[in-house]
Amino acid sequence: MIEPCPLIELSGAPYERGRDYGRKAQARIAKGIAHYSGQLKALSIGPTEIKGLVNDYLPLIEGFDAGFVVEMRGIAEGANVSFEEIALLNARTEILKMAQRPDLRARLAASLAKDEPDGCTGVVALPGATRAGKLIHAQNWDWKVECAETAVVLRIRRDDGPDVLTFVEAGGLARSGMNSAGIAITANYLESDRDYGQVGVPLALIRRKVLDTEHVALAMRAVYATPKSASNNMIVSHKQGVAIDFECAPDETFQVHPERGLLVHANHWQSPVALAKLKDTGIANTPDSLYRDIRVRDLLAPQIGDITIDNVKAALFDDFATPWSVCRPPRPGVANNLSATVAMIVMEPASGTMDVAMLPALNRTFQRFGFDGAVTLRAA
Repeated sequence: MIEPCPLIELSGAPYERGRDYGRKAQARIAKGIAHYSGQLKALSIGPTEIKGLVNDYLPLIEGFDAGFVVEMRGIAEGANVSFEEIALLNARTEILKMAQRPDLRARLAASLAKDEPDGCTGVVALPGATRAGKLIHAQNWDWKVECAETAVVLRIRRDDGPDVLTFVEAGGLARSGMNSAGIAITANYLESDRDYGQVGVPLALIRRKVLDTEHVALAMRAVYATPKSASNNMIVSHKQGVAIDFECAPDETFQVHPERGLLVHANHWQSPVALAKLKDTGIANTPDSLYRDIRVRDLLAPQIGDITIDNVKAALFDDFATPWSVCRPPRPGVANNLSATVAMIVMEPASGTMDVAMLPALNRTFQRFGFDGAVTLRAA
């Protein structure tokens, strides 16, 4: 039986809600820390080295949003773990790959190069393309299969901005999600020859900044203009019918727009401008990306103008070329890590609903989360 994703309700000031988060998700946070710290232990990297790495990176995070640091300190206290462990959950790749000590950085880079990339297939159908006239924003999140046991949904009641609903690994501030102002975001792995040449803001914190923002222009600015350490693809949408896909290199951002009201993106660069200026170095590790977006687009295109949430789910359940498919069952990847589509997340921001199915290749039962009311279970 696939364990459902727990809902965690949070409110109050950053430190207080962080502490409450840490208490409520303590067991899942501990599992996540144990998983990621195993890589470090194998490299003989202990708490002293980790603390040094986090402290080197901390001024950049504080400059981006000091409240995020306060919230992470609260999570650490509530979960009875160190602040450095929570910081690593929110910025593990950036901090590790940008290690200042050359010998340490070399060991970490060699280890992380063997890791399976954080995949994903994202899709947005604009209101004019849907039967209900409401924007649909969805994603399959492909990552390590054991992360199905560390995922949570946060429902954050905020006094200083819109409420937030986000699917995330326990201890993290945000991954996929939406806010009560109608802004939604998903993110996909990208890789280029510009990666890790500069220190940038951790991607998880950029996603949370988007969800904390009331105005879509400022949400898009956070994605477009914030310096990053590595490439990433982020799709930002608004319930009233705007969606832009931002293909982000560390120092430059490119745009992909919907066609006929439909936007689909996997894990390779699409912008012709981007492809003329940089080298896509990620396809070797995600070769299925080359057709995953095509499959989803081709399945949905005949229904443009009449697309429903169930249609989007059906497209994201696609098992063509399984196990190298849109909906991935647990399988060894190129690096022999056991990976899977950990979750399918389907959002309708105008209705304030988020449907989540854990390990959807094995489980077609969705939990429906909203800004109000209890979680309900729905079979696909």
